[in-house]
Amino acid sequence: MAPALDLRLRQHLALTPQLQQALRLLQLSALEFAQEMGEALVNNPFLEETPENKAPVPAASATTTPATEATPAPAQQAEESEGDGEERFSYEGLSYGNGNGAESDSERTDWGEPEPSLHSHLRSQLMLSQMGVRDRALTHFIVDALDDDGYLKVKLEELAALLPSEVSVDADELRAALKLVQTLDPPGVGAQSLPDCLLLQLNTLPERGRAWEAACRIVQNHLPTLAAHEVGKLQQLLHCDEATLHEAISLIRSLDPKPGHRFGRGETRFVVPDVIVSKVRGKWVVNMNPAVVPRLRINRSYVDAVSGSGHSYLSKQLQEARWLLRSMEQRLVTIQRVAEAIVQKQRAFLEYGEVAMKPLALKHIAAQLNLHESTVCRVTNNKYMATPRGVFEFKHFFSRQLATEAGGACSATAVRALLKELITTEDPARPLSDAKLATLLSEQGLRVARRTITKYRTLMRVPSVEVRRTLGRAHALRSTA
Repeated sequence: MAPALDLRLRQHLALTPQLQQALRLLQLSALEFAQEMGEALVNNPFLEETPENKAPVPAASATTTPATEATPAPAQQAEESEGDGEERFSYEGLSYGNGNGAESDSERTDWGEPEPSLHSHLRSQLMLSQMGVRDRALTHFIVDALDDDGYLKVKLEELAALLPSEVSVDADELRAALKLVQTLDPPGVGAQSLPDCLLLQLNTLPERGRAWEAACRIVQNHLPTLAAHEVGKLQQLLHCDEATLHEAISLIRSLDPKPGHRFGRGETRFVVPDVIVSKVRGKWVVNMNPAVVPRLRINRSYVDAVSGSGHSYLSKQLQEARWLLRSMEQRLVTIQRVAEAIVQKQRAFLEYGEVAMKPLALKHIAAQLNLHESTVCRVTNNKYMATPRGVFEFKHFFSRQLATEAGGACSATAVRALLKELITTEDPARPLSDAKLATLLSEQGLRVARRTITKYRTLMRVPSVEVRRTLGRAHALRSTA
């Protein structure tokens, strides 16, 4: 076959660099977005931070947009301010920048002092202890090796090998330093295993009796049997009466298996809400969180200096800066539009709680806002909404639909709320089984299978009916003793 040239027409979709940047910024969380804007501010010479005492560009309307209004505010085009030599972007309901920088006491959020970490708490106790320089250094070395739960997961021999050879520290010295750390608050810190942690806490209790002795034996030798809830077998192994056994189990359950969790962590990731929902004059209002709105602008002086110079690199940087501001504006507009649509759909949840949560899917919001479902999915990932009922991820408001006896629909979140209410109000001596819970829900018009009840109960971390019955008996025996 002879070679030939052929012309063909075809259509295909292509993502421009601007669209790729907008999609990438849209799926970032608030912290990641702030970091991205900070890096752009450092790398692009045409970007600068808007001074806090700079008055914002006047918006087209009031600074709050009721969630009940279905018509979103379109993004305005970039415009150049005539008096201040800068380029800004704003849209209805939000201006980039925080006005004159003054914040009233009623609007300022007081987050309080950060919680001390476990390591700093232990070091402060060691500073009050009378010991030599070498012992103090070894105890601080042990404290630094503890994990966030308060455990020492590294063997003492391995810790000794980490020290310089000229120090000449063996495992016995580290073991003595560990014993001293284990006497510090909170009880159980410095343990090398779960039985060791629980036993350290039991040894700090002032009351010693038959239940305490049984608890020590369970912790040392029979924790797997207790975890399997084999109460009868446990009673045979300990050779004790039922009342003593239940009291020992209650004593063990009162202990803290992770004593370090009550302290702050150095690597804690804080959730920054993207939008704030409040009720104003009977209407639910959605506002962008000013903390997540970057104060960026293009320096007009730099633009005038490079205009007409023909420098390709600087022209490219200027174009990238303008693209970035447009993508930033589009991200904020889209997030607020989706948040307003969610609040409009889930207004009953804000009024009455999870029992009133309505079934909602991504396609419903996409159809209402004329967006692609993948765009709504990007918006709901790692985005949070601060409401009077707490801070929730956008995904929390999307719940699958369950049928009712009357032919209506109910959300899975509402079903879980009803389950939680039924289990909370049940008789501890006669807890409700999954089949009984399904029957009670059916009497309220909700058709939920027993296996679905089991799945929801597991997701809520509610024990099975056998475990709840055992705990109810132990509580009854403890109250009558």
